[in-house]
Amino acid sequence: MSQALENLLQEDRIFHPSDEFVAQANARPGIHEEAAADTQAFWKQQALDRITWFKEPTEILDDSNPPFFKWFKDGELNLAYNCLDRHLEKHGDQIAYHWIGEPGDTRALTYQDLADEVNRFANGLKSLGLKKGDRVAIYMGMVPELPIAMLACARLGLVHSVVFGGFSSEALASRVLDLDARIVITQDGAWRGGNVVPLKENTDTAVAQTPGIEHVVVLRRTDHGVAMTDSRDVWWHDLVEGQPEECEPETLNAEDPLYILYTSGTTGKPKGIVHTQGGYLAAVTTTHSYVFDIKPDSDIYWCAADIGWVTGHSYIVYGPLANRTTGVMYEGAPNYPNFDRLWQIIEDYEITIFYTAPTAIRAFMKWGDEHVAKHDLSSLRLIGTVGEPINPEAWIWYNKHIGGGSAPIVDTWWQTETGAIMITPLPGVIATKPGSATLPFPGIVADVVDEAGQSVPFGGGGFLIITEPWPSMARTIYGDDERYVDTYWTKFPGRYFPGDGCKRDDEGYYWLLGRVDDIMLVAGHNISTTEVESALVSHPAVAEAAVVGRKDDITGQAIAAFVTLRSAVTGDEDLLSELRDHVAKVIGPIGKPKSIVFTNDLPKTRSGKIMRRLLRDISDNRQLGDVTTLANADIVSEIAEMAASSSED
Repeated sequence: MSQALENLLQEDRIFHPSDEFVAQANARPGIHEEAAADTQAFWKQQALDRITWFKEPTEILDDSNPPFFKWFKDGELNLAYNCLDRHLEKHGDQIAYHWIGEPGDTRALTYQDLADEVNRFANGLKSLGLKKGDRVAIYMGMVPELPIAMLACARLGLVHSVVFGGFSSEALASRVLDLDARIVITQDGAWRGGNVVPLKENTDTAVAQTPGIEHVVVLRRTDHGVAMTDSRDVWWHDLVEGQPEECEPETLNAEDPLYILYTSGTTGKPKGIVHTQGGYLAAVTTTHSYVFDIKPDSDIYWCAADIGWVTGHSYIVYGPLANRTTGVMYEGAPNYPNFDRLWQIIEDYEITIFYTAPTAIRAFMKWGDEHVAKHDLSSLRLIGTVGEPINPEAWIWYNKHIGGGSAPIVDTWWQTETGAIMITPLPGVIATKPGSATLPFPGIVADVVDEAGQSVPFGGGGFLIITEPWPSMARTIYGDDERYVDTYWTKFPGRYFPGDGCKRDDEGYYWLLGRVDDIMLVAGHNISTTEVESALVSHPAVAEAAVVGRKDDITGQAIAAFVTLRSAVTGDEDLLSELRDHVAKVIGPIGKPKSIVFTNDLPKTRSGKIMRRLLRDISDNRQLGDVTTLANADIVSEIAEMAASSSED
C-alpha cells in the first residue's frame, strides 16, 4: 500500500449522531442487515409501502436479459398521481414549494395549487396533439413552472428531457436531435447573477437546427422582449387559459419511460440516460425518506441543486413531492445580490434540511465565514453533500459553520445513471467520518475490486462496482443499447462499473476518489487527484484546489495544482513553498505538487464541476478543447497565462 493511501485511510475523526437524533430517526439499527438478507424483498416492501399503485406488481425483478433488468414490470401507476393527487384530500393546503426569485419575488404553492397548475398545463399539452410516448424537451431556469411541466408530462405519459438552462444552444440542439422531441418548453429568459439568460434566443438558434420541433411553449418571466414565430411559438399563459383544472392521469406500466436525461460530457455524442416509472419512484422515495430523515408534517427541505441535473429530478421533484415534503426552490445565484444570500433564505424560511455540492461549500469557505455568521442557522437539523467527493476539511467547515457542530452530514454518492443515492450515511444509524460516504444504502450491493475484478480486502483500494441490480438503475442509453453495455457493463462483466475509483478503510467505509481517469501515476505510485486536493484544502489558506497529472520525462506524470485562496489571503512564493511542504507532510513526498498556480477561479461547468480536462490541456501545453459548457470560460486563458509563468521546484 502506498504512503498516500495509508494517510488517506487514517482519518480518525468520527462523528456520532446525538441521542436526540437517534431517538427520532427514520432509519433504525439493523436495516442494512435486514435488506442484505433479501434485497428483492426489501425493495418490494418499499415499493408497496411508498407507492400508490393502480395495479400492484406481482413480480419484483426480471433478470432474464441482463443487463437490461426490469423492476415491478406488471405494476401500473402514475407518478404525477403519486406526487399530487393522493395528498389532496387531507393535505391539499400544505405548501409544496416555497419559491424565491432572484430579484426578490416569492411564491408559495400548495399541493392543491400545484395540482391545478399541472392539470391545466397537461390539458394545454394535449391541445397541441401530444400523446403518450412523445418526447418533450424542457429548457428552463429554476421557476415553479419547471416541475409543473415535468409533472404534466408524467401525468400524460410523455417522456420529458430537461436540458439545464445554463447550456448553450448547441448543447440544446444536440439533445433535441438525439431525443427526436416534438416540442420545446422554455422561457423568454431566466435570472442569474442579476443578468438575463436568453433562453428563448438560445432555443430559436437550436430549433433552426432541429426541424422535428413543432411547437415552442414560452413562459414569460423576464419580459425583456423576444421574437415569437407564428404557428410555432405559443405563450404558456395563452396555452393554459381556459383549460380545466381536471386531467385524468394516464395509467402507465412500471417499465414505461419517465424521462431521458443527458449526461454532461463535453465531447462526443451526448448519452441519453433512460429512467422508467415504478423502480425509479420506489428508490427515490425510499432514499429521500431515510437519507434525509424526512418528516412531512414539520420539515422545510432545501435541495439547492438545479432541476436540470438528476439531483433535482430525484430530490427536488419526484422524491420530495411523492413523500409530501415542503420544499424550497431558489431561482438565482448563491452570491447575488450578496454572499450571504443562501444563509438569509435558510434563516427566513427556518429550513431544517439543506443539500448542496462540495463545490459550493468550498466557494462559501472562500467567500469568508463572516457571511455565515450574520445569520441564525439553528433551524438546520441535517445537512448533505452531493456531486463529488468532499474534502475532509471542507466537511469539517460545513459541520461547524452550517451544521452548528450538531447536524448530521449525509455525504452521498450516486450519479445520473443510478437514479437515486447509492452510498451514504443513514443519519441516526451510521457514525460519519469527514470525506467518507460511509456505506452502501440498504438494498444496494457494492464492492471494491482490482483490475482483475477480484474483491480488494478492507484497507485497500481499486474500482467501485455495483454487483446486483437496483430499482432506479438506468434502463439503457436512448437509442443505443450497445453503447449502454459497452460503457457500464464490459470492464467487469455482469457487474455495473460507474467509472469511479474507491478505497475502503479497515471498518469497510467507502472513500470515493472520483473518476478513475483522475488517478495519476507518479514515479510508479497511484495517487488520486482527490487525495492531493484534500491535502491542499486542509491548509487554512486554501479555499479550493484542482489537481491534474501532467507529462514528466522523469516521473512519467507530475502533479500540477491549481489553487484558489480564501479571502484576504495573498499568494506568494513563500505560500507556494509552504503548500508543497504541507502536501508532502499530509500525503508523503510522492504527493508534493511539481507546480502550483494561484487563480481567482477554476474552469467549471454550469453545474459547478471542475473541468480537469482543460487543466490537463493547460498543463501539457495542448490546444484547449471546447469550452461552451463552462460557466466561466474566460478564466481558462487567464489560467493558461499564469501556468506558463508558474514557478517549479
